[in-house]
Amino acid sequence: MTSTLRAALAVDLPEDDCLLIERLEPRVELLRDHSLNKPSRWDADWEGDPAFTRSPEQEAAFTALLDGADALFGLPDVSPARLAATVRANPSLRWVHATAAGGGAQVRAAGLTPAELERVAFTTSAGVHGSTLAEFALFGILAGAKDLRRLEADQAARHWPAERWAMRHLDEMTVLIVGLGGIGAATAARFKACGSTVWGTSRSGRPVENVDRVIPLDDLAQAAAQADAIIVTLPGTAATEKLIGAELLAGLRPGTLLTNVGRGTVIDEDALLAALDDGRVGFAALDVFATEPLPQESPLWGHPRVLASPHTAALSRQEGTRIARLFARNATALLDGAPMANVVDTVEFY
Repeated sequence: MTSTLRAALAVDLPEDDCLLIERLEPRVELLRDHSLNKPSRWDADWEGDPAFTRSPEQEAAFTALLDGADALFGLPDVSPARLAATVRANPSLRWVHATAAGGGAQVRAAGLTPAELERVAFTTSAGVHGSTLAEFALFGILAGAKDLRRLEADQAARHWPAERWAMRHLDEMTVLIVGLGGIGAATAARFKACGSTVWGTSRSGRPVENVDRVIPLDDLAQAAAQADAIIVTLPGTAATEKLIGAELLAGLRPGTLLTNVGRGTVIDEDALLAALDDGRVGFAALDVFATEPLPQESPLWGHPRVLASPHTAALSRQEGTRIARLFARNATALLDGAPMANVVDTVEFY
């Protein structure tokens, strides 16, 4: 337990949210100079304007700010290399909060030593984006269920079909959520409200509200073969890479709907394209991809059964305030010697 915490603002955050942190946890002194941060181009643009450059004097001031802090709000410039430099230059640094839900991948990319990972606690903003990503997951499955592409094509052609055709309904579907963390739990609530039968995978096996059946990851392929829709919410780790692969996709029932709001590396995109082409996947709404930006030559761009979103589904005008509140709660926990939320597992980095 300590009496105060000197935290440096390492990314752009509106002053109102800075004041909110200090109001919610008065023991935090948030060190900041907004002129030193890359300015946001939109709400929660943590990377900031790439055209921004610091003068030598500003660079020295920014480095001094980081090196004099006990904690950081955000990774400096959202740069793993800069994070590593700061950890090594500042022996007093105790805690870094990443603004990304998948901040563990950024920590892994910093290449810190086991001793450095032991000395500094890392937390993420997991759960902050749960409601927005759950809405996209619902939208994506609805787009497939209601055959959005056919509606768009008919409207563009001013074509009124000679025969009416049946759409699919959520209350007749079994929806499998792969990953029941914060995003998965929020997704389950929305699909349950729509009348779906909700299944979900979990390592712990513990019951989750709004989930009718909790499935061990070892039984994922068997469950996927019985589902009408699959929603991926998992982080990108060595254990989850290409988890949704050729073998699992080969076992799907024709027309299975798929949405990914986790990380693009969880799905084998070559295997997904094959499943889209032969109809096992009837529609895929993807907010994330293995390589981002999605390369222009990727066939996913033009596939008639794919809805591509440029990793933007998580964004919200409230994101900064939500992360500020989470940071304040974790600061209170750290100061009181209590467990913090969303601590990064420094073995699998999620």
